[in-house]
Order: sequence, then structure tokens, then C-alpha cells
Amino acid sequence: MAYYVVLSKLTDEGRKTIKEKPQRMFEVNKELATMGVKVKEQFAVLGPYDFVNIIEAPDNETVMRMSVALSARGSVHLLTMPAIKADEFVKKMK
Repeated sequence: MAYYVVLSKLTDEGRKTIKEKPQRMFEVNKELATMGVKVKEQFAVLGPYDFVNIIEAPDNETVMRMSVALSARGSVHLLTMPAIKADEFVKKMK
């Protein structure tokens, strides 16, 4: 399984939804699991993005499907980056 960092920025519609139903983000996590994506960590953050998520997925294609499915709802904009654990990075650099 591969790791990805997903930066999420809510749209006006997304902000409305999260204000009215903050637990919605956990419902989305369950939906992602049916797509083969496991949410490992979630953080609400200040700055240009609203959330930082660490996810695990089998491949880039799965993450692309997730990204299109979520973005098509009109509630969020995503920036997704593949990631590698630091210890794996060090091993590969040797």
C-alpha cells in the first residue's frame, strides 16, 4: 500500500456542510474505505488549506478515482501528493 498526503480546501458549499454537520468528514472516510482508500490521519489546519489527510491506497489510479469522486461533489478542492515514509526513503537512498 502506498501513502499520500491530501490537502483539502473547502468550497462555500463544503463550509456550509461542515458547519451544519461536522461529523460528515467521518462519513466520507467510510465511503473512501469502499473505494479502497484508508484514512490514516486527519488534521484540521489553519492557513490556505482546511484539512491535511494522510491516506493509504493500493495505487495512483485508486487515488485518482477518489479525487474525482470527492471533487465532483463541489464541496472540496484537493491537492494530493504521493509520500514515502522517512525510513523507507533513507533505505532507498543507500
